[in-house]
Amino acid sequence: MQQINLLLTSLPDGILLGFVYGVVAMGLTLIWGVMNVINLSHGPIIALGMFSTFILFIRMGINPYLGLILVAIMGLLLGILIYFIAVHRVINAPHLSSLLATFSVNMIIIGIGTAVFTTSPYNVDFNLGSFPLGNTTILGTRLVAALIALVVTGGLYFFLYRTRPGKYIRAVANNRSAAELMGIPSTQILALSFGIGTMLAAISGALIATFFPFNILSGANYELKSFVIGVLGGLGNPVGALFGGLILGILEGIIPAFLETSWVPVIEFGLFVLILLVRPSGLFGAKK
Repeated sequence: MQQINLLLTSLPDGILLGFVYGVVAMGLTLIWGVMNVINLSHGPIIALGMFSTFILFIRMGINPYLGLILVAIMGLLLGILIYFIAVHRVINAPHLSSLLATFSVNMIIIGIGTAVFTTSPYNVDFNLGSFPLGNTTILGTRLVAALIALVVTGGLYFFLYRTRPGKYIRAVANNRSAAELMGIPSTQILALSFGIGTMLAAISGALIATFFPFNILSGANYELKSFVIGVLGGLGNPVGALFGGLILGILEGIIPAFLETSWVPVIEFGLFVLILLVRPSGLFGAKK
């Protein structure tokens, strides 16, 4: 009975967190789907989103959710900059070259962030209250973050399938050479894709900062989760990442009711390996 009560208490939080996890992984899987690049700077960019929210709210007094607009714009511009500086020249090189390029960006961001912010924990002390739901209490910040995650996912889907730049991104993802023959500027589209992927990472960091303490190294944990979520939802399928995030969030809500929390990453990465072995394209398919 105690385990059931604990499950009913932790599961709603896990589900809400799962929506945010979906956005965490969305940028990583979008970049992979469009340009076959694994972005190892994904984690530090999530951390930059956290610190951007901290600076905007604590230092400038801007509401964290209004500040999301600025965080999104800065993430988009940063992603385009990273693409042209580090990724563009190795886009057609072997995967190891792009891995090393993005890993270098990862180390640069962490180095600068450590020098500026140190590795001490920071916290965005923002409270939207809470309300009871059965045996548990739902934090307002987590509920709003989940709703924003749904809006972001819907916006990404609309952009990719209903706008001309989005259709260009899908065309380049399917066949870059054919898209270029049709007059699509692939370099600009790849830069835009990397920028959007980076923007999504920054947005997810901004949302997480409203309910968890963080430091410049915090993004690494969410980057690892992104790989698990990407495999669950299908690498190359950014919308599928939302379902992968929900699965991971539900697992994190269920496991502590029956096992020590230290088992959570063990089971998550065990599932990661299992999916790779049984269904490499992911539970929800992937880019062919």
